Amino acid sequence: MLIARRADTRARADFATWKMMAKLNGLSALPPDAQGFLDGYKKLLERMSEAEATEAAIAEVYKSYYLEMGGGGNPPDVRTRPAEPARDNVTAFRRPAPKPKKTSFFGATTVGGTQKRPLPVALIFACLVVIYVGVKFYWR
Repeated sequence: MLIARRADTRARADFATWKMMAKLNGLSALPPDAQGFLDGYKKLLERMSEAEATEAAIAEVYKSYYLEMGGGGNPPDVRTRPAEPARDNVTAFRRPAPKPKKTSFFGATTVGGTQKRPLPVALIFACLVVIYVGVKFYWR
C-alpha cells in the first residue's frame, strides 16, 4: 500500500506539472512519456469533461508509476473516500501554557533560558578603560 500511495502522489504532482508546462508552451521540454500522457489527456478531453479526463489521465500515470516502483499486478485504489469539504471540524485555538521561569546566576529571572545574562554596566566601563589605557600605552 505504501508503494501505491507514493505512486499516486507522484502521479498527481507530475501530471499537474506537465499540464502547467503545456499551458506555458514548454511541452517540448518534457520527456517523451510525459508528452504521451498529455496526448492521451487531450484525446480524453474530446470525449469527457476536464475533471473526468484529468482523473483518467492521472489513473494511467499512476498505473505506470506503480509498476515502475515495483508494485505487482493491478494497483490498488488509494482514493477510496471521496474528497469532501470538512464540516464542523473546527478546533478552538488555545494558547500553550506558559513555561516556568528559571532563575539565572545573577538572581534575575529569564524566560525559558533564551535571554542572555546581563553584564553589569560597571564591568563594561572597566573593560573600556583597560582597552583605552592599553592602546594609549602601546602607541607611546
